[in-house]
Amino acid sequence: MSDRFLAPLGALTIVFAVASLAPVSASGQDQVAGVRAKPTAATKTWTPPRTSDGQPDLQGVWLNTSATPLERPKALAGKALLTDDEVAELKRRADRLFKDGNADLPIGDNLFLAALANPEHYRNPNGANRSSAYMVEREFDNRTSLIVDPPDGKIPAMTPEAQQRRAAATARDRAPAGPEDLNNNARCITPGLPRIGPGAGGDPQYGYYQILQSPGYVVLLMETFHDARIIPLDGRPHLSQSIRQWSGDSRGRWDGNTLIVDTTNFSSKTNFLGSADHLHLVERFTRVASDTINYEVTLDDPTTWTKPWTAVIRLKQMQAMIYEYACHEGNNDPMLSILASARADEKAAEEAAKKGSK
Repeated sequence: MSDRFLAPLGALTIVFAVASLAPVSASGQDQVAGVRAKPTAATKTWTPPRTSDGQPDLQGVWLNTSATPLERPKALAGKALLTDDEVAELKRRADRLFKDGNADLPIGDNLFLAALANPEHYRNPNGANRSSAYMVEREFDNRTSLIVDPPDGKIPAMTPEAQQRRAAATARDRAPAGPEDLNNNARCITPGLPRIGPGAGGDPQYGYYQILQSPGYVVLLMETFHDARIIPLDGRPHLSQSIRQWSGDSRGRWDGNTLIVDTTNFSSKTNFLGSADHLHLVERFTRVASDTINYEVTLDDPTTWTKPWTAVIRLKQMQAMIYEYACHEGNNDPMLSILASARADEKAAEEAAKKGSK
């Protein structure tokens, strides 16, 4: 991994997507949800540059820097958008909590949730964590969830079958008999698709990826695990249903300035929030500014969720390079520790059972 990930927070800023706003005085969640709205400037029409073959140019290194949570928090139920003053208040709170590096690293949705709750100090609820001094840039905007459909900003209910699969996978992760019982991320195989959180494991620093284009193809190269999706644009059909792949089988086409990617044929060994081989993805990439791509993804799997759902992520162009990600090379000791811990737990349970039987 690159040393760029070790830049102290003092050299970075938690930025937000609404400019020229005066913060309001507030404490607790009530005031964040009740500040009066201010008018915002209309968005100007922007024309994307073109590649040599005339297609919209999506090329570059991109990162999901959004602080917006995937699902809408309960405290903001029924409120799809924040006012400009509410965004400014959240940003002020985040600066107070994390700017000096004296808090735990708020991975994933935890940055937004911490700013919303506004505690005196932030500590990772799941235990020890890295310092917020190593936090990468995150952006607040007016949205209260990345999920735009259903309108409540929540992932639809899981089917009973999916709940059973998820419980079984969790049990295997907690007490793996061998490496094969651990999830694909822990085994350095793939974090899976789609990438809708801020980086692998919810950590933005692991979410860099590069888009490359050539006549007839688009390539999405993830820095994490070096996943490369080579997407043909020539209208060829999907592979036979008998051929399954870790990242599925993707086919792309242009609709005006939007790249639409349709992906099926996932392996039964993949896992995205409980979904596997029945997952159907439709992704839309639209460059809306020189440094911004709107990434919209719709997920459909009737064996996992009671209805399809859609999220929208704003990808920011980064002046960065893709570096080596040495996951397997550095994974030997953690893997041994995980398995050794599982064996120790089993031994302790056996000894406790023996004592109880006497």
